[in-house]
Amino acid sequence: MRTTTRRTHGARRALTGALLAGLTLLTSAGAAVADDPSASASPADDEAGPTEAGTTFRTATAVKQGQTGTARASAGDYLYWVFPADAGQRPTVEATVKLPSSARSSTSTWQIDVYDGLRRRQACMYGHQTRKAAADAASVELSCVLRTVRSWSEPWADDPLPGSYYIRLTVVDLPAADLGLPVGVEVKAVSKEQGGAHDVDGSLSEPLVPGVSVASAGDAGASAAPRVPSAGEPEDGWASGWWTDRWLWTVGGGVLAALAAVFGYSLTRGRGRPAHVPPGV
Repeated sequence: MRTTTRRTHGARRALTGALLAGLTLLTSAGAAVADDPSASASPADDEAGPTEAGTTFRTATAVKQGQTGTARASAGDYLYWVFPADAGQRPTVEATVKLPSSARSSTSTWQIDVYDGLRRRQACMYGHQTRKAAADAASVELSCVLRTVRSWSEPWADDPLPGSYYIRLTVVDLPAADLGLPVGVEVKAVSKEQGGAHDVDGSLSEPLVPGVSVASAGDAGASAAPRVPSAGEPEDGWASGWWTDRWLWTVGGGVLAALAAVFGYSLTRGRGRPAHVPPGV
């Protein structure tokens, strides 16, 4: 009987250890996926960014995530860049305006706006979207942290969706005497992977990239040829949420449930036949 009791306690300890080990492994793996720096979409950190900016949506200069785009412009110009953002990413746009050293007549107010592929203005969760620069300021820094990009949304909603995102930088309050003064601009867009907490069912048939439907129709009737990504489209294609850490949690949850069932059975099955009861009774 002691042998049976020791075996039961040993089995319970083994199952408890396996359950805790599985839970620890699942938690650490999920955290690693969410916090892995390599998951941030910044593949172009070592590449030189563009040195000019567009002046309209149609002429926006393409910039990859992680690149720093620069431009020389005049105060009062509208400057545009475009970058891609995929499902599960939370983009952050940063801009620095280097003001001329010559004396300016008064303060100026600068603003950065972000629009999606449908040219819908996207609200900033937080950041310094609009800032004033004193007359003697050397530079002004702006930032905008967008909401997490969703793989699918209702047509009436204004949620961020996979596709091109346009950055527009301009001055919104400037004395007439300071219009046309030379300024230098730096912009950068980076993203943080948010993981399966923001996943939704469904996905877009095509990312919101201007002209993607026309390009797809043309490719269907043309001979096979290497496709060149358009402005605001990643070179390695769109993931659009086909893989998320929900798969990891689903598989891990199934393993833990199986271990818990075995452990529960070991607790409720009893100690077997008492030693003083003969077989067949």
